[in-house]
Amino acid sequence: MALPRSIAPPLHVVLVSPRIPPNTGNVARLCAVTGCRLELVEPLGFSIDDRHLRRAGLDYWDKVFLALHADWDAYLAASPGARRWLFTGHAALTHWDAPFTPGDHLVFGSEPGGLPPYILEGGAGTPLAIPMVSGVRSLNLSTAAGIGVYEALRRIRLD
Repeated sequence: MALPRSIAPPLHVVLVSPRIPPNTGNVARLCAVTGCRLELVEPLGFSIDDRHLRRAGLDYWDKVFLALHADWDAYLAASPGARRWLFTGHAALTHWDAPFTPGDHLVFGSEPGGLPPYILEGGAGTPLAIPMVSGVRSLNLSTAAGIGVYEALRRIRLD
């Protein structure tokens, strides 16, 4: 079985205003096992001390590289020049076609609203879609993050 190799610098998984503690906990676990950095953009729909959040990634939190940002502008200021991929259900470019590179920021919105228009249309990243059958609302946040992270890691490894 092939294990992910260490990538320096790691990918950044950015969650903007996540609302469901277990989803964020699962994404934290994903970051711990892949070496990605987790960036949380407030406001959050819970406390990061929330028992449900801790339970979802309890034995992984000490292995997660975590950054907490007061809002979208604070996140942008902390990562000038970062290349951002804005995951949305409404984009022409898919995650299969994105030229991922080490250090990229994979940005995901809240449940159930996704990324707000001011982020998608603000010019701070490229919108990307994960292909889905039409008529289905959306993927779970932690599932979408897992798909995005592992495709990016696969592409980086092959490039």
